[in-house]
Amino acid sequence: MTPNLVSLTRRALFAVATLVALPALAQTPIKFQLDWRFEGPAALFLASQAKGYYKAAGLDVTIDAGSGSGATVTRVASGAYDMGFADMAALMEFHANNPDAANKPVAVMMVYNNTPAAVLTLKKSGITKPADLSGKKLGAPVFDAGRRGFPIFAKANGVTGVQWTSMDPALRETMLVRGDIDAITGFSFTSLLNLEARGVKTADIVVLPFPAWGVKLYGNVIIASPKLLKENPAAVKAFLSAFLKGAKEVMARPDEAIAYVKARDGIIDVALEQRRLRMAIDAVVASPDARAEGFGQVVPGRMALMASQVSDAFATKTRVDPNAVWTDAYLPPRAELTILPPLRK
Repeated sequence: MTPNLVSLTRRALFAVATLVALPALAQTPIKFQLDWRFEGPAALFLASQAKGYYKAAGLDVTIDAGSGSGATVTRVASGAYDMGFADMAALMEFHANNPDAANKPVAVMMVYNNTPAAVLTLKKSGITKPADLSGKKLGAPVFDAGRRGFPIFAKANGVTGVQWTSMDPALRETMLVRGDIDAITGFSFTSLLNLEARGVKTADIVVLPFPAWGVKLYGNVIIASPKLLKENPAAVKAFLSAFLKGAKEVMARPDEAIAYVKARDGIIDVALEQRRLRMAIDAVVASPDARAEGFGQVVPGRMALMASQVSDAFATKTRVDPNAVWTDAYLPPRAELTILPPLRK
């Protein structure tokens, strides 16, 4: 073997040994909690995990199912989770009722530009508009976002004298079908499909979405703990950028994206969750308001109005400060935020 060849061989072996000795690049761990179970809309977050976008951004992201927005906010505040997905009203309520809490989560990206909250009833009830709800029996779990925000809906539409019945989420639609209550509140794309699953024809269901009746509350946002924002702002920015890549692909091909949800919950009804995801995209993610304001962003005046409405409706200990619950400091450039699918003709 010639001297030059020996030298090249030694250098090559040294390079290989060096690469083997190098530790794997550190991945920043991020514990993320959803607002609810692994259903269609969860694909917006699961896609970036399945396709390796979080990992490519230097993050080791774990995504867990949730049990309601209020619980997600509390768990991020406690430090059990670094980030989460929760209803803006629930976040506002936590801030205003816990003014001295050291770790109040902050919203860093708007995902549901409109609240999915709606009142649902059956045509046989004779209820066709909000005013018809006066004096009626309504039902929902005590933590339901629509029930919590109902005073705002009632004030906007002159509804009075409503009587509430509480139940577990699994019984909500069943009690409506049985006639135990006149109407329910819930997410439109959840309760509608649950009623159909109980044998009710779509044509026999009346849906009164809050946004369609004068209540333009913001819906679910990505939240982060102040500790993470302070100690590793780059990780938050990386998460949001990686999320956008997956979410854009999900909105372009929603039916295919349910595979990511089924990978986390093998017993889901694929066709049902495909429909739920499409409904969520159309109603609250790529809504006309979202297109006007820009995905991920908020309008300060609209946010301030919601803060005032939540303060009144939830009877919070202190007034909600809109500047304390929201920041756009971690949002990617506007070009990256342009992810909404084209309007269907």
